[in-house]
Amino acid sequence: MTRPLIVGAVAYSPNMVPIWEGIRDYFRGTDAEMDFVLFSNYGRQVEELIAGHIDIAWNTNLAYVRTVMQTGGHCIPLAQRDTDTTFCTVFVAPPGSGIAGPDDFAGRRLALGSADSAHAAILPLHYLAESGVPRTELSVKRFDSDIGKHGDTGRSELDAIGAVLAGDADVAAIGISTWNAMGKEELMPDAVEAVWRTPEYCHCMFTAMDTLPAARYTPWVDLLLDMDWDIPEHRKILELEGLRQWVRPHLDGYKSLFEAVEKQGVDSRW
Repeated sequence: MTRPLIVGAVAYSPNMVPIWEGIRDYFRGTDAEMDFVLFSNYGRQVEELIAGHIDIAWNTNLAYVRTVMQTGGHCIPLAQRDTDTTFCTVFVAPPGSGIAGPDDFAGRRLALGSADSAHAAILPLHYLAESGVPRTELSVKRFDSDIGKHGDTGRSELDAIGAVLAGDADVAAIGISTWNAMGKEELMPDAVEAVWRTPEYCHCMFTAMDTLPAARYTPWVDLLLDMDWDIPEHRKILELEGLRQWVRPHLDGYKSLFEAVEKQGVDSRW
């Protein structure tokens, strides 16, 4: 009997247990049975994937990039969420701030989330620099509220917004998912407004090492992609994980993060 695939994920919220129990149940009785292991941080998850202690890792974009870099490309991108392919960073400021785009950022106080968050720290600085606003022209205030979880908890982004509301920062960088949640949950809907959005990039990615035989991961990926929004049992899982459909990798969406990690010298331990 073939051993079930072991999939790793980071426990950034209590929802992770029901999400992964649901995914495990979905694969039960198929030719791609799996179990899961939860980690406290992405650094450890990447180490365990490379060491062969897990077969597949549910990685953030930074964890995926780090896996590629640390293995010299000896890893395989498997699948991601539809929502991962259109991610972006939203810069928010109080109404009437006078900020209407990158040209207005020089000399401003910018609040960033955790230093290991691609969407709330690394890529905001990258895209501002690409737009002609280098780090040296900004006064940066960082909130390293959830180091190790790559900004998944959203806590550091709320701290950054809090700094803007308190008058301690002029503008904050947050992920599009946090911005959308603020509107849906009516969290401070009139206190801040979006003043600029970065180009789109990709977020999470299921990742395996290239030592995992295709015969092991292909049936798993195919079944994952078969999850159907119109089937209630599937929809429960999809809604909890924030997507409508699993999709195959969109690798072009990681180019900006590879560049940002190299240029900024992002710590490889995260």
